[in-house]
Amino acid sequence: MSGPSPDHSTEGFDFIQELDQLATSDEIVDAMERSFARFGFENFIVTGLPHPDQRIETLVLLKKWPLDWYRRYTHNGYDRHDPVIRLCRQTVQPFEWAEVPYDPETNPKGAAIMRGAAEFGMKQGYCLPIHGLNGFEACLSMSGPQLDLTPQTKPALHLMAIYAFERARQVLAPSPQPNPLTAREKETLRWAALGKSAADTGEILGVTERTITAHIGSACQKLSAANKTHAVARALQHRLIEI
Repeated sequence: MSGPSPDHSTEGFDFIQELDQLATSDEIVDAMERSFARFGFENFIVTGLPHPDQRIETLVLLKKWPLDWYRRYTHNGYDRHDPVIRLCRQTVQPFEWAEVPYDPETNPKGAAIMRGAAEFGMKQGYCLPIHGLNGFEACLSMSGPQLDLTPQTKPALHLMAIYAFERARQVLAPSPQPNPLTAREKETLRWAALGKSAADTGEILGVTERTITAHIGSACQKLSAANKTHAVARALQHRLIEI
């Protein structure tokens, strides 16, 4: 007989609460290692994507990668040919490495990169692009030998990844900000954080779904968030809402 299914939303919020108590990037890496291991991940990196005149190592916020692979990757400028990074630039949706399209014949360096990662035990992976209204900000790419990626775990991982990025950025470059949200925007995001759809929230608050969608859109604009999940993560991070 199988045991009870884990509550992934609870795991996500527990992770968020833990991050709020941490003061250094090393502590955040340790917390990510423990929490993401529950989903089968062993390695991860949080980084911005460089422009042609930048080196990716200058944009890395957090990482837990095999040292030799990191040295090989940065020394050879693999980010210029990495199929995962190419797709990360093109989408706001999380994706599995297995979903990344590339042609080994037209992108032999990309194929070599994927083989090289596999040599270091990084065969399966999951990437979460993090975009703002002004364009790309960062991505969190994770890998492990046997991943727990289901319709139930992916939303929790998405929120955890965005929050980890926000917490790392806050720790590395603190910047206090006033609460720009209206009371109704805060209430709308709070229900979104609890997993309610716009239709559900509209019914709870006695307004139309269109009204809730407008509040979410306004909150996203004020928080420079690309979508509802991103806005919830930022609102929680800066304590603009409470659960």
